[in-house]
Amino acid sequence: MIDNLRQDARRIWDAAVDAARPEPLVRQALAERSAELRAAPRIIVLGAGKAGAAMAEAVENALHDRLERIEGIVNVPADAVKPLKKIRLNPARPPATNFPTADGVRGAEEMLRRARSAGPDDVALCLISGGGSALLPAPVSGVSLDDKLAVTRLLHQCGATINEMNAVRKHLSAIKGGRLAQAFTGKSMISLIISDVVGDPLDVIASGPTTPDPSTFADALAILDRYQLRTQAPLAIIAHLQEGARGRIAETPKTLPNQVQNVVIGSNALAIKEAERCAKELGYDVLNLGSFIEGETRQVAIMHAGIVRSIRAHGVPIKPPVCLLSGGETTVTLSPNAGKGGRNQEFVLATLLKLGLTSKVAILSGGTDGEDGPTDAAGASADVETLQRAVALGLDGWDHLRRNDAYPFFKATGDLLVTGLTQTNVMDVRVILVAT
Repeated sequence: MIDNLRQDARRIWDAAVDAARPEPLVRQALAERSAELRAAPRIIVLGAGKAGAAMAEAVENALHDRLERIEGIVNVPADAVKPLKKIRLNPARPPATNFPTADGVRGAEEMLRRARSAGPDDVALCLISGGGSALLPAPVSGVSLDDKLAVTRLLHQCGATINEMNAVRKHLSAIKGGRLAQAFTGKSMISLIISDVVGDPLDVIASGPTTPDPSTFADALAILDRYQLRTQAPLAIIAHLQEGARGRIAETPKTLPNQVQNVVIGSNALAIKEAERCAKELGYDVLNLGSFIEGETRQVAIMHAGIVRSIRAHGVPIKPPVCLLSGGETTVTLSPNAGKGGRNQEFVLATLLKLGLTSKVAILSGGTDGEDGPTDAAGASADVETLQRAVALGLDGWDHLRRNDAYPFFKATGDLLVTGLTQTNVMDVRVILVAT
């Protein structure tokens, strides 16, 4: 029974990821705009994100009859680079990291040059997906890449949300917060977006390079103050934000011309919907908690475990066999002696420990991009036998949880979810199956 639950959980999670694959999503979006693209003398492809390589390849496949008019560059993780016919994939950061690099800066600067070179009838295709913020660094004058890297790390360690981190990064960037669209001089810009942010806010996904930015310099300073980082952040960053807050530096654009179209083609909600369809096909009733799950990972785990316990004890709010689904993206506040792991591995460990020896339950949580924290795992999958193996190995699960050290725990028990890069990114999908 447990083996079947684990297999079913993986099938359901895979269905969610497959629903966010770029190829069909991009093909459909371009088919709906075929007349506009057919008339363009030049199609300039720009973008960044973990799905960027697959999206760029999908563009070339969909527009194979007009490849001679296509040119461009897309910043992607180094392990996603492959040769394409017309679009250059730029290795903007090493694998299994999420911090900007000088290679990423060079790619972003080339995108700005290409956007400014557009003729009056040219069309830009922007391919935006999760991870785009780190893959699209273009520090403003007076702020170094190391400065931006330092403040990003500080915010990450404090458990800042992606919205908060991006509000700061946009005001330190020459390309984010609508600056790429602002630089474009052609006829129209079509931005195809695969969202990795709760609620799919256009200005937050990859820090919104092609969308108006509602946040301000004052907001960025307030975020640093909220986490008591103003005295820890590099002086150049504080000086730049203060100058902007005083009105001495132009704000990010609050409106953009109608020629800019932003279209969300893939999202966590779409992935969860497909997971629900798959679970029902496998014979489970579904309790779908939706795609807006945020907060501290351990607290989210406690909530999920509580629902499972209620289902097992009383059949409330739904009787087994049940598939409990949720999406969104949680955060982890790292302990001073933090080990190795990611939010999905931590979720599975925290849920497993809270449930204890509860039987007939399988837990799986994974990042749909195939990356969970600075590890080679997408997440983890566990059940009561995981705990039994841990005991036999002399592992203290609670100690691993306290130290944010879930990766070694699940590596030892053999329960890591390792998928490799999936070429998409629509946040996390959590699947918990409860049998009768």
